[in-house]
Amino acid sequence: MELKMFILVLGLLVGSLMPLGGASGSPGSGTGQDECKKNNGDEKNGNKTTKKSFPVLSLNYENVRLPFEISLWVLLASLMKLGFHLMPRLSSIVPESCLLIVVGLLVGGLIKLVGKAPPVLESNIFFFYLLPPIILDAGYFLPIRQFTENLGTILMFAVVGTLWNAFFVGGLLYGVCQLEGTNLAGVNLLSCLLFGSVISAVDPVAVLAVFEEIHINELLHILVFGESLLNDAVTVVLYHLFEEFTNAGTITVTDGFLGIVCFLVVSLGGIVVGAIYGILAAFTSRFTSHTRVIEPLFIFVYSYMAYLSAEVFHLSGIMALIACGAVMRPYVEANISHKSHTTIKYFLKMWSSVSDTLIFIFLGVSTVAGPHEWNWIFVVATLVFCLVARVLGVIGLTFVINKFRIVKLTSKDQFIIAYGGLRGAIAFSLVYLLNPKHFPMRNMFLTAIITVIFFTVFVQGMTIRPLVDLLAVKKKQETKRSINEEIHTQFLDHLLTGIEDICGHYGHHHWKDKLNRFNKKYVKKCLIAGERSKEPQLIAFYHKMEMKQAIELVESGGGSKLPSAMPSTVSMQNIQPKKPPQDRALPQLSKAREEEIRKILRTNLQRTRQRVSAHHFLFSNCSLCISFSRVVDADQARLSCISQMNNYLTVPAPPADSPSVARARLASGEAALYSAGSEALIIELRMLMCH
Repeated sequence: MELKMFILVLGLLVGSLMPLGGASGSPGSGTGQDECKKNNGDEKNGNKTTKKSFPVLSLNYENVRLPFEISLWVLLASLMKLGFHLMPRLSSIVPESCLLIVVGLLVGGLIKLVGKAPPVLESNIFFFYLLPPIILDAGYFLPIRQFTENLGTILMFAVVGTLWNAFFVGGLLYGVCQLEGTNLAGVNLLSCLLFGSVISAVDPVAVLAVFEEIHINELLHILVFGESLLNDAVTVVLYHLFEEFTNAGTITVTDGFLGIVCFLVVSLGGIVVGAIYGILAAFTSRFTSHTRVIEPLFIFVYSYMAYLSAEVFHLSGIMALIACGAVMRPYVEANISHKSHTTIKYFLKMWSSVSDTLIFIFLGVSTVAGPHEWNWIFVVATLVFCLVARVLGVIGLTFVINKFRIVKLTSKDQFIIAYGGLRGAIAFSLVYLLNPKHFPMRNMFLTAIITVIFFTVFVQGMTIRPLVDLLAVKKKQETKRSINEEIHTQFLDHLLTGIEDICGHYGHHHWKDKLNRFNKKYVKKCLIAGERSKEPQLIAFYHKMEMKQAIELVESGGGSKLPSAMPSTVSMQNIQPKKPPQDRALPQLSKAREEEIRKILRTNLQRTRQRVSAHHFLFSNCSLCISFSRVVDADQARLSCISQMNNYLTVPAPPADSPSVARARLASGEAALYSAGSEALIIELRMLMCH
């Protein structure tokens, strides 16, 4: 009975669904019947329908046009870079950026001969897709120590120098436009100042392309490249400021004050946004130990989100990327695997290299595409004023900077800094964004900017290498950092920090030491997983150098010698094929001898120096010594101060040893560690510190 009821209900459901199926056009439904009626009607009318054959091969280019053309451009850029490096004689004379622009000119000319319109380097494509990889690569691998030590000089060139160039070039160009016979009377002051602010900024893409080929020394490289990175905030503020003033028509004192505030907001806001995303990336990498595959993805996505978030609020996207890369790197590298680190390194280099190549090729193509409006007076005046402003700005600022620098900038350094002020695609893209309704001379500005770019890249870029050789400017020395160098660097940092504490001067090393202590005490515990957060800086550097040597050993073909499971504490310098152990006779030591050796080790190797308390106590003792010198003779005060230094700056002397312990110490070669020269240097240094 139940089975019959179930069959009846099922039949009712099927019967109720049949009309729905027919209405929906399913096979055998009303739609199929209509088709049959239509075919029968066609046959009655004498119209015979022919069945189409199955398409074996079809063409639909429009469906894949965009990704196909992008792939072709990337392939062209890669082939051009490959061909450039296969011709070492040509690459030693002509910079890579010059050849890429020439390739772009040829490609644009061929496209125009075919009758098509050459593509133009659109600003959105440049700022959102081509520029971020280059800046992220520069920020992630930025030499933090050199950058921070020269930050004051870089800021002077980036902020004051860019302001000087913008107003100098813009003001003189406005004066030229007001001359009779130039046909430029329609160019107002705000348009000239906006053009001057855009053309005055040093381009980081062009600087990287040229300076990495000539291998200039680290100081000049970080000064020019750091200026090109940090002047973005000044350029963005001046660009939007003069653009708004041109649209508004009137300028008040309040607008000028808000412009200054806007500069601080744009620059510091970009840094804050980048630092926030850098901390988020570092914190996320804490939990990726079980999913190593997506570790590089977090680095790229967080960095790109920092750039886009800064652009949303018209902040400096370049500053955001630099801050994000610099903040995240030390913590991310402590969390991610070595394979992820290698992936990030090579992917960033590949991505930035392709973007750099495409930018210069598209500059050449955009030059052919136009539109251009040539004016000899304006173009020549722009070129001359840019060169003069750059030279005068570098000379004037260096005169002021050298009064505060320990290592002075020489005349050769000033010449390279002035000559290395290259312009590039950032200026071109900013002018391309201008509205022709408010800036009717936009095409003339584009023509002048392309002329300046070609002059700086071709003339200055091609001649800077022989000029560096002619002036015998110091070049970069490719040296590998060693443990010995790292130990001496940390020792000098601690020593200079102690000297500043003694003198009561809170300088660069004092605040750097405070920041390192805060980082070690709080930040590392939150952003680094496991025991690596408690790892000393020297040990962390040792592990980094160890892995770098392992990668180099594998790349050089020595990977077959590596054991299958290698502990991380094994030095890579000592990796050799395992040899069978050899039996050797161990010396037999008596219990008394062992006790004497243990006493030596406990006395000399297990005693640590408490540095912080020594500094503060030493400062008070040194002041007591100075007050004591007013009463007694100067020589006696100096000897007293030296004895106090011996008590607090060095490890306290051990108690008197027995004759057997002294003989054992002499036999172990301990006395050879202390030379007369080092003792004299220490005494001299302590006397200087006391004074």
